Amino acid sequence: MTGEVVELVGQASLWGNAWKKLRRSAFFWFGAVVTALLVLMALVPQVFARGIDPRACNLSDTRLPPSAQHWFGTDLQGCDYYANVIYGARVSLSIGLVAVIGVLVIGVLIGALAGYFGGFLDSALARFTDIFFGIPLLLGALVLLTVTTERTVWTVALALIVFGWMTAMRLVRSSVIAIKQSEYVQAAQALGASTFRILVRHILPNALTAVLVYATIAVGTFIAAEAALSYLGIGLQMPAISWGLQINLGQSYLSSSPHLVLFPAAFLSVAVLAFILMGDALRDALDPKRS
Repeated sequence: MTGEVVELVGQASLWGNAWKKLRRSAFFWFGAVVTALLVLMALVPQVFARGIDPRACNLSDTRLPPSAQHWFGTDLQGCDYYANVIYGARVSLSIGLVAVIGVLVIGVLIGALAGYFGGFLDSALARFTDIFFGIPLLLGALVLLTVTTERTVWTVALALIVFGWMTAMRLVRSSVIAIKQSEYVQAAQALGASTFRILVRHILPNALTAVLVYATIAVGTFIAAEAALSYLGIGLQMPAISWGLQINLGQSYLSSSPHLVLFPAAFLSVAVLAFILMGDALRDALDPKRS
């Protein structure tokens, strides 16, 4: 019981000190505010899009420059580009979040089993992970999506999950190996606690700190990866609306209609930057070596 109390006090102290540091971080607040706006944009795009339907098009208005009527101009079909960019946040964020959730589920499960049991299971899972580590994320996702008949949010997210879980696994594995030697874990083992309880109650809550930092940054990474795949023509397909697909469709008109690339690229860059800044701020706040 004393060990559990010490463990809970240590966790509370860690997150309490981290929050004090985060409150003073301009990078964290910038990332948090931008992320909150993007989430709202994805949940209620019609509010941000001024009630404009992104699929209401007029071919006679194709590729109009930005104006008071069309803030970001119009696209190739004469649709309001501002509304399209706003609605693109939903798909891009969805892929990033779904991919991170899937990566965490697989990485935490395999990493916890490998780190806790060790021995042959650890060696086998480590070698299995090394196989996937040898395949770059974009290359693996590109090959997998090439053989799929329909590329949707779920298939793109699945491709990113299949080739993106290894870092989370390594982080969890190394943390579990270090934590399982702690006194409170050994005390729980001596008291006859089950393996499941020890992992869920004692080890994983302390091992997930590094993974949470990674997950925050990974959201931005997966959003950028989806954009890269769509830009290469291997990601989402029409009639989906995403920033990467918009950049892909507008690249041929960059010299005559630069707004077709600049606006979705700007939103994409700011979204990725926001998640990276939040991840960096969280990493610094949770690092006990930093003042």
